[in-house]
Amino acid sequence: MRFLPVCVVLLTLVAVQAFGAAADGKAVYEKSCQKCHKADGSGIPAMKMKPLGSAEVQAKPDAELKKAITAGTGKMKPVAGVTDAQAADLVAYIRTLKK
Repeated sequence: MRFLPVCVVLLTLVAVQAFGAAADGKAVYEKSCQKCHKADGSGIPAMKMKPLGSAEVQAKPDAELKKAITAGTGKMKPVAGVTDAQAADLVAYIRTLKK
């Protein structure tokens, strides 16, 4: 029966860490991404970008989203000055935009 309490503690720690990463990612998003992707992740209609909360974007693996942030994709340029840890935090925040 000791296994169950240990699992609960570990899951709680993971949830707290994920929430922290998403909160840190939101701060980076507001500074570096919001201008084009808008506060809610819907994007600027004239730019014809996929909403970040869409099923298509949300289905992408974390590594692919992180690569788009750090290397750019399509018309999107790389996010300047974002560290590897900040890119991971951004991915965590993008996951919170799921519709």
